[in-house]
Amino acid sequence: MGQTVAQFEYGADNMPPDDVALLRPHSPLACAIFADRGYVRAEMAEDAAAAGLRVARTGMLEALADPASDHHKLLGDIVLVDCPVAEGADLAALARLDQYAAQSGTQLVVSTSIGSLDDVFGCLDQSDAQILVSPSRADRVIALGQVLTGGTARVRELSDHDRMSIIHLTQQVSQIAQKLERLSGDAGSAPFSGDFTPSARVGEGSAFAFDGDGARDPASQRLVNPHASGAPAARRARPPLPDPRLVRKIVRQRQKRARFFEGELFADPAWDMLLDLTAARAEHKRVSVTSLCIASGVPPTTALRWIGQMSDAGLFCRAEDETDRRRAFITLSDKAADGMAQYFAEIGRDILAL
Repeated sequence: MGQTVAQFEYGADNMPPDDVALLRPHSPLACAIFADRGYVRAEMAEDAAAAGLRVARTGMLEALADPASDHHKLLGDIVLVDCPVAEGADLAALARLDQYAAQSGTQLVVSTSIGSLDDVFGCLDQSDAQILVSPSRADRVIALGQVLTGGTARVRELSDHDRMSIIHLTQQVSQIAQKLERLSGDAGSAPFSGDFTPSARVGEGSAFAFDGDGARDPASQRLVNPHASGAPAARRARPPLPDPRLVRKIVRQRQKRARFFEGELFADPAWDMLLDLTAARAEHKRVSVTSLCIASGVPPTTALRWIGQMSDAGLFCRAEDETDRRRAFITLSDKAADGMAQYFAEIGRDILAL
């Protein structure tokens, strides 16, 4: 009997060590909750308890606002914060909490409104906090599930459906990243290069004749590196970015489908955000997290989850606002830009072959 118990506990043959750890007794993780709205505090406490957490403390947002307070010592493993309207004192408190969480390993789940999203996103830049926008209780439970499955090794009750949704999301983003990596890796061997001029074949001003990283020399019709000494650039490693007018047109066409069919049938937030950021890069414009959430075509909380996954996969980058440290923007990584440039070069070649 002893041998059977030992094999079940450690699962050497069939069970990973992390899963085995779930079978061993352990104390519940401690959770602190801060919200001004009493009914929200109560809901958050119920959801935390349902996830197997021990609610160690609840309070108003002002409890986080005192910079001289030592309340951080009592926060525990996970902190849930509801901050629908973020003002100066609230943002300062969130920034301090973010810094503490980054240093201590405390996991943060912060809910806000779409109107305060940019401010909240801007001050949570160190701890990898999860941000929810006007969340439902289901959104909050899924966020807790992500914290418990990703932020700590101690998993609590999470439905199979929610767990599979999280895994599926991660797998989808990983596949996108791998495909873009392959595209950018193939760019060097592609027949397209910086001195290729599609406009010479399909008319000046063609949708495929624009590069967001350089300007065209009218005399030679070659792309000029703006950082060079004025000489035409050598053959580039990737084709130019598409004309943003083409990308915006594609986005509008995709949006029109919702006039005739249920929008959920075509929800593809990763691609919609890649298109939006590609156009913005070509236009030399910055994209706020709120704007990108809107461009995704899915609820903001879902969009933020995608943004987090795309950032983890190396496709998106966070860019701080140099004039206002409370704000931040989302940009394409160089890898993602290379992949999108190569993709549009491919479809441009297909069009020219018709």
